[in-house]
Amino acid sequence: MTEGKRHVRPYGDTTGDGMVQTSFTLPVPFGPKADGAAQQLANKMGIDPAMVVHSHPIGADFTFFVVYGSVKHVVDLDEVRVIEREYPLLSPSEVNTTVKKLLRRKLVVVGGCIGTDAHTVGIDAILNIKGFAGEKGLEYYRELKVVNLGAQVSVPELVRRARSEKADAVLVSQVVTQRDAHILNTQEMSAAFREAMGARRPLLIAGGPRFDPLMAGELGVDRVFSRGTTPGEVASYLVHAVQTKKEVTV
Repeated sequence: MTEGKRHVRPYGDTTGDGMVQTSFTLPVPFGPKADGAAQQLANKMGIDPAMVVHSHPIGADFTFFVVYGSVKHVVDLDEVRVIEREYPLLSPSEVNTTVKKLLRRKLVVVGGCIGTDAHTVGIDAILNIKGFAGEKGLEYYRELKVVNLGAQVSVPELVRRARSEKADAVLVSQVVTQRDAHILNTQEMSAAFREAMGARRPLLIAGGPRFDPLMAGELGVDRVFSRGTTPGEVASYLVHAVQTKKEVTV
């Protein structure tokens, strides 16, 4: 894409040909009728002409499809709304140096999975020293004190522990999304911190694959991280947020 280009279409074989590939499952037994149903659905999705390039039975009553075809839709980049990173990515040594200079003590981070969520892969990837995507987790940072509470942490327990540890930041991970559990749990958490600590509450950060970074205001948190976030991004944000907060209070 050339710089400054506003309107774009998907790219398949040639520029702007609109070719896309998508996959889905239908509750239809494998066979010609199933392929026809998949093609009809693709047409209704705006893929026309649509080619069913792969279909495979899943048990007796379901079929998985891969469909390829062209769409007429155009993307207007000026209408795209995202949260872009407004802070620099720092190395672990830069994070340590800045925290030591700003606080003259360790920055305390308390994290866990709240509610009935028992999926700790995400929070562990950020907090544990083994990290994620080739980056060490926050436990690796010399000037950070990390308290990982693990899974199924109640909101009252999270608030109590954050207060006792004098946390600068609280990280919560939510993977379970049935009936919007991730949204409701996070809103309950942020409300509990506001009630218990008011303006003195720690930074509140939510993360999970189904969160949209634009949801921070709706959730009542300071930042939302979605899928693919690395420990370095979180550490750099913590430094940025603490520094900004300190400048405001001076």
